[in-house]
Formats: sequence, structure tokens, C-alpha cells
Amino acid sequence: MECDDRVEILSETECLRLLSTVPVGRVVYTEHALPAVLPVSFEVADGRLLLAVRRGSSTARGLDGTVVAFQADLLDPVTRTGWSVLVHGRADVLGDPEQLRRALRSGLRPWVGDPEPMFVALVPELVSGRRLRPTGRGVPCF
Repeated sequence: MECDDRVEILSETECLRLLSTVPVGRVVYTEHALPAVLPVSFEVADGRLLLAVRRGSSTARGLDGTVVAFQADLLDPVTRTGWSVLVHGRADVLGDPEQLRRALRSGLRPWVGDPEPMFVALVPELVSGRRLRPTGRGVPCF
């Protein structure tokens, strides 16, 4: 019997570093008492995730003041390699004028254009990730 030595568990620091290399992830939240998943533009800033959503959207309403999950990845279907990161934490709509100005200057915008986007800060509480390395030789299981 062999164990799969291709899966590497990532540190929180490495997870946040990898998140900063991709522009889009998926936020998981509750909408009408059901789970909802939506791709969103984001960036990693000051140890938190900043999500860009359309102002007045059901997503913006569903995220404010709630615990959400966020997932992003970069996968290669040909080599079956890549990484995936999952973040859980509290999401709050940015209200501080200076933080809003900084977010607007960053260029972060929702995928569906909005001249006045809303920004949601997600403070990571639980962060986990895995990297799938190229096929190597298996190691015995004990």
C-alpha cells in the first residue's frame, strides 16, 4: 500500500501569500436561508481580504456582519497540480472613509462593473490550504 505524498499542507502565511497571487475567489454566504457561492474580485491587504461587490446587491446585504467562507485556487488540469486555500471569518462592509478611499485607489472593482462599488473586509479566523505537487513516488503507509 502507498500513501499519496503529493499533498502538502500549507501554513497560514503561505496561504495568504498564495491568495495575493490571484485576483478572483469565491465567497460562500447565506442567502434566503440557503448557501450561496459567488465569484468575487479581491485582494489581500493588511492581513485581511478585501472583497469588491456591487452596491445594493443581495451579495452585499448577505455578507455584512456575517461569518463567511472564502476559497481561491490555482489549478492545472493537465498536470493535476496547484493549490487551494480556504478562509473562514467575519465579513463587514467598509464604512470608514479613509479605508474606502484607499480601496477605491487600489483599483479593485467587482466583476460586474459598478462606478461606486462596495467593499467588504473579511478578517481571517481560520485559514487552511493544500498544494498538490507533481506525481512523485509513493511512500509506504504505516
